[in-house]
Amino acid sequence: MIFLWRNSNMNNTTKRKVIIDCDPGIDDSLAIMLALSCEEIEVVGITIVCGNAPVEMGFENAKKVLKHMNRLDIPIYIGADKPLSKTYINALDTHGADGLGESFLDNVEGYRQDDDAITFLSKTLQKDICSVIAIGPLTNLALLIKTNEEAFNHIDQLVSMGGNYRSHGNCSPVAEYNYWEDPDAAAIVYEQMRKIHKQIHMVGLDVTRKIVLTPNLLAYLERLDSVHGSFIRKITDFYFTFHWEWEHIIGCVINDPLAVAYFLKPELCSGITASLEIATDGIARGQSIVDAYDFYKKEANAVVLNQVDVEGFFTLFYSKLLNKAPQELDLLKHLISEETV
Repeated sequence: MIFLWRNSNMNNTTKRKVIIDCDPGIDDSLAIMLALSCEEIEVVGITIVCGNAPVEMGFENAKKVLKHMNRLDIPIYIGADKPLSKTYINALDTHGADGLGESFLDNVEGYRQDDDAITFLSKTLQKDICSVIAIGPLTNLALLIKTNEEAFNHIDQLVSMGGNYRSHGNCSPVAEYNYWEDPDAAAIVYEQMRKIHKQIHMVGLDVTRKIVLTPNLLAYLERLDSVHGSFIRKITDFYFTFHWEWEHIIGCVINDPLAVAYFLKPELCSGITASLEIATDGIARGQSIVDAYDFYKKEANAVVLNQVDVEGFFTLFYSKLLNKAPQELDLLKHLISEETV
């Protein structure tokens, strides 16, 4: 059965505990910045997986973002350094040689934890009501299933930036990078969610492709807050060039922050519930196969988002990051209507 999904019991005033599983990465960094700016969210830890950047580089990049946000109190845990079975292929061609748009920010020494990411996930999920926003390949979560299935089953809500339904892929004709990078892990996680009668909230390319940070939107952000604006310009300049050369977009698609925004405000997106499986090999490697018409009569294990309120996203992103009321962002609506591609 196909139906529109808009809301859930997420709209309450309780601060929700969240683990961000990521592969920083330019847009991962923006997602972390947004999450740390939301008073409704308590980020209890950040786990790193290989993806956009090798895992050690991702660890260093996460520290750079936390330093900028003055939040080095948040622990970072290093996870998988390779996919479950496939050869690791990074995305530094997209994110720059340092994974942060070749900004080459100073490293932050220390802050290495004794526990690895899987151990941290296992301990935390068994003792706390906690959600996971996964904005990289799902390798860490698949390893958690293999080592402590019960802990994985305790995840309150799982939001995954990954996959695509009707939109074309971004690393093959049919696949989005996070699921293409480790399709075996994605397949395990989706099947486990079906097994425990839960659904992954898939924030895929159908909605994230519409979240384009344009030059004027960035300039407006800089005018409102030179500190955040300068930092974001440093890490996105490479991204702007990449998107122009490969997709002829004047701006850059910032996928991952939408996963955080959706977790905070689910009415920003709508979509369908469906059974979803991941192709693990061959020409369709990483493809998220959405059974929108219920051909296989399998229990739905995904909320597949396909519509997004672009203005609503940017209003939330700017208001949270810059600590401003939406009514203070008087030019935002005009810039979005004028420039969003």
